[in-house]
Amino acid sequence: MSVKRSNGEGSIYPYKNGHAAYVWVTKPDGKRARKYVYGKTREDVHAKWIKLHAEAAQGPVVTSSPTLAQYLTRWMAEVVEPDLKPKTAETYAMHVRLYIGPGLGGKRLDKLTVRDVRGWVNALLVQCQCCAQGKDAKRAKPRCCAAGNCCKQVASRRTVQDARAVLRSALTNAMTEEVISKNVAGLVKVRSGRKVKRHPWSVEEARQFLEAARAVLDPLYAAYVLILVLGFRRGEVLGLTWPSVDLDAGEVTVEYQLQRIRRQLVHDVTKTESSTAVLPLPQICVTALRLRRKEQEAAKKAAGELWTDSDFVFTTRYGTPIEPRNFNRSFAFRSAKAEVRTIRLHDTRHTCGSLLAALDVHPRIAMQILRHSKIAVTMEVYTHVPSEATRRALRKLGKHLDQQDRK
Repeated sequence: MSVKRSNGEGSIYPYKNGHAAYVWVTKPDGKRARKYVYGKTREDVHAKWIKLHAEAAQGPVVTSSPTLAQYLTRWMAEVVEPDLKPKTAETYAMHVRLYIGPGLGGKRLDKLTVRDVRGWVNALLVQCQCCAQGKDAKRAKPRCCAAGNCCKQVASRRTVQDARAVLRSALTNAMTEEVISKNVAGLVKVRSGRKVKRHPWSVEEARQFLEAARAVLDPLYAAYVLILVLGFRRGEVLGLTWPSVDLDAGEVTVEYQLQRIRRQLVHDVTKTESSTAVLPLPQICVTALRLRRKEQEAAKKAAGELWTDSDFVFTTRYGTPIEPRNFNRSFAFRSAKAEVRTIRLHDTRHTCGSLLAALDVHPRIAMQILRHSKIAVTMEVYTHVPSEATRRALRKLGKHLDQQDRK
């Protein structure tokens, strides 16, 4: 005996080993199309059909969904690379390539669940990345994972947090485009790892390092001064150009940075507007930069036709920009020669904060020098206040470090 169908249920029909149904929907691009649902029984399909009708009434509905990997490829090309800074885009691409793609890339975007993301996060926390990425297998002589001796190179919690943040950002964009209805990555939390306690140089260690570099006429001496006294970042000091330096006025403008991105050196503006600043130069900085200018003029004469003209303050003997990694190596080498503790180059910013604190500089002035956006960050590392107050603070620092110049 036939069952009378309700109004509009003519779109439910037998299909293979069950039933199927369709609803006319409006897609995100504004076009009309059929969207199908399937089930083993008519009742199952009817429930899905009712739900699909409700979704169609609320707004656009996606009729076909890409895999997460396919969506991430489009998201990177159309959203991330045009809108974000090159270094940030490179970092996003790294997380997609190494962590998100291999773990979740094959999942359909609209079928991705909280359980999928949670399982992926848990796996990242225990999975050896040397094994997963085949790092050892690429070596000429395998020494760990490929040789059957797993090195247990597990991603840090910070790395896992960052990878999840990239996934969450991608899914947020998918929600904006009305491709999915909820962001499952936002519902998964990753516990923060314990912060590594840094031990930056003391005032005396910083002084010892600078004295050693000055004594041997290290061509990067002025760069070390800017890093330790003004808290310059590596990219900022390597990207500094002479037009940004006014030795007569005793000021330097921090506005560019030099970074290696996708195998190319990129000279670009600083990451944020708050990173751009005009800072007064204490005498130790002025002296060091004048010395650097003389050294560069001498190097240009020695190189002759091999010299490459540029406005960079810090260059190789042939006038080309300095590789960021080579700068790290030079810093480590000079630290060893000066017989001071080996620290990360980035930790010199903490050293600058320690110097300012040792000189009883007010935290608000220190916040200006280190260009922090929040005073809480400054207090942890203890960098626009009136420029004269900042100038007085830097004069104190110059007097404390530059006693050798007055001998």
